[in-house]
Amino acid sequence: MSIDALPTISEECPGVTVSRRSPFSVLPALVRDPLQALPPEIYHEPVVYSQVAGRQRILLADPALIHEALVRNADALNKGEDVRRALGPALGQGLLTADGAHWRWQRQSVAPAFRHEKLMGLLPAMIAAAEKTRDRWLASRSPIGIGHEMMRTTFDIIVETMMSGPAGIDVARVERGITDYLKPTGWVFALSILDAPEWLPYPGRSRARAAATYLRSAITRMIAERRRKPDGREDLVALLLAASDPESGRTMTDEDIADNLLTFVTAGHETTALGLAWTFLLLARHPDHEARVLAEIDEVTAGEPVRAEHIARLAYTRQVFSEAMRLYPPAPIITRTATRAFPLGGFMVPQGAVLIVPIHAVHHHATLWESPERFDPERFAPEPAKSRHRYAYMPFGAGPRICIGSAFATMEAVAILAVLLQAVRLRSRSDDMPAPMMKVTLRPKKEAEMLVERRS
Repeated sequence: MSIDALPTISEECPGVTVSRRSPFSVLPALVRDPLQALPPEIYHEPVVYSQVAGRQRILLADPALIHEALVRNADALNKGEDVRRALGPALGQGLLTADGAHWRWQRQSVAPAFRHEKLMGLLPAMIAAAEKTRDRWLASRSPIGIGHEMMRTTFDIIVETMMSGPAGIDVARVERGITDYLKPTGWVFALSILDAPEWLPYPGRSRARAAATYLRSAITRMIAERRRKPDGREDLVALLLAASDPESGRTMTDEDIADNLLTFVTAGHETTALGLAWTFLLLARHPDHEARVLAEIDEVTAGEPVRAEHIARLAYTRQVFSEAMRLYPPAPIITRTATRAFPLGGFMVPQGAVLIVPIHAVHHHATLWESPERFDPERFAPEPAKSRHRYAYMPFGAGPRICIGSAFATMEAVAILAVLLQAVRLRSRSDDMPAPMMKVTLRPKKEAEMLVERRS
């Protein structure tokens, strides 16, 4: 059958499950927690079609179709209006939000900062930040909010490795600002679906805008100072200051640089911090897996302090982090908008349709994972991982727009786990895992407190 003869995907298409939830149930769920707005069918069906407020939504949980959409037809998709309205005020047109040629040349500009040899040189700074957290915990002996503590640790790492230090940025205020900014994003998504004007007020809007203003002003001041007084540091800031488009010769404005630094500072540190928080919470409830991690750390380090050369050998520790991100993917949903019609799985996706890859549903899908709710790091041992479809597991996204910092984040997470677990035992105050809630990223609904014990 020729492409022209393919039927447009719709309610009548065989093999496509239709979700008939009322907009009056979907939109309030979207405001509270976008995960709850997903059609429940997507957790056991490959394709689900729905219409909300007249907008066609196609949800994909089949890895082959996800590959076909996000890789083979990447040029037919962009980030869409929902993402621009939710993240644009804070992140501008950086890597996470830009499209087309503007996205491509920025990606090329920052790529050298994430080469393997460059990342290896960052490991000592990652270990030092984890040691600082460890020492703070042991000195205070107080219960800790694990999410807050991991945010603080990964923020220290991102500003040290990418910006050569905080340069007067108020770390606590940045953390509060990110939370304030993300908290009302459910309202942004719901109002975007309804095509409501952007000026329309909603709960939390003024605090979110104030947070975005602070984040951008703090970064912009630092860029202006670095441009005025070059100091020879070889970090991401220097790379962006020197970047030029090989085709046009265009260089980055201060606004372009701020967009990208804000993307790395906010999205870059928060997603890793959340992955680590969920990992510690899971290990506290699975002492057998924690014991295996400890045995591996002890064997690799021979009881000595963790060093950079140890990190690559901590295979089981990496498996544990991977499984935590399967159960609790920090970025649980990908959305794209079709800029033109294109074929997908024997149907045509119409121009303007919103394509949704619900990573949380893919990671919990009944047809892709045996006992998907069970915490089992063995899923990421070499053989099981090799036999699994590449797009059944996507904690860092997929396709050309896969997170450029995925290797950085994994290396950082393993280093932090090794340093902290070698020295302390973390125990939860509750037997139950905290309920997850999506506010762009997947956070515990309530801050999870953990007790810190010195490990003998």
